[in-house]
Amino acid sequence: MLGLLGGFAVVGAVIVVGYLAGRLVIGGPQAGFALNQVAFFVTNPALLFTVLAGADLRAVFSEYVPIALISSLAIAALYLVISRFLFRRPAAETAIGAMASSYVNANNIGIPITVYALGDATLIAPVLLVQLLVLAPLYLTILDLTSSRKASVRAVLTQPFRNPMIIASLLGVAVAATGVAPPAPVWDSLTLLGGAAVPMVLLSFGMSLPGSRPLKAGPDRLQVLTATVLKTALMPVATYLIAHHLFGLDGERLLGAVVVSALPTAQNVFMFASRYGRGIPLARDAVLLSSVLAIPALIIVAALLA
Repeated sequence: MLGLLGGFAVVGAVIVVGYLAGRLVIGGPQAGFALNQVAFFVTNPALLFTVLAGADLRAVFSEYVPIALISSLAIAALYLVISRFLFRRPAAETAIGAMASSYVNANNIGIPITVYALGDATLIAPVLLVQLLVLAPLYLTILDLTSSRKASVRAVLTQPFRNPMIIASLLGVAVAATGVAPPAPVWDSLTLLGGAAVPMVLLSFGMSLPGSRPLKAGPDRLQVLTATVLKTALMPVATYLIAHHLFGLDGERLLGAVVVSALPTAQNVFMFASRYGRGIPLARDAVLLSSVLAIPALIIVAALLA
């Protein structure tokens, strides 16, 4: 239990620092946007490469992979159905909402939570692979096509090979599979850059909060509430049913799957929204609310399954 609270305390402290920096306009009014761009193109790819390159693929490619994929797609599909009848928003905003309801914070919160609370960081690797190699290309393709003037078959097929985070993830998996690592100076440089990824994204998120009013009246309020409820309440329930009844997990392995699914919406959703300029208030508020509600959600999960 203390591990869960400790992981959130660390993340929350960095977000508060970013908020204060934003209030004081440190770095200028566009500092948060600049940090977000650097994270998207430089530090996050470096982090993803080093994490996946050092992973044990035999342990990573376990039943956690289909569990994460099925639960994420099921919750995203449920959001799409609700959106179709209630919101009727453009495709890009709908994609951001679906992502906010099903894309867990595996990097920033998942790693410290699994280390402190479960004692095994490899539990987060399958979710990282599913999100980075399957879900992220899917959502980024939608955002690419709906944010540009022309869509083509070539654009769809080549999109995963034009996104820096997806390229880094594929290269990391290739290194883990072949055992051919880059030279030590290159690896050390990437490790140094990757170490800046999490604080940079958290600072950028904190800088976006001054002046914002979560759940303010407008077209995004109901979408934020829907995405938050799906992410915080329904996704852990769906994961429990899938993991226990479909894959036969119990004990610590079942606890690990459900804890990971109960993590809040990833800051990467906000980063993607900011990068494409679509659904930013929806992503920001869903990340904020799900992060707050994830604390009692994780405590309930631990109390019921630990």
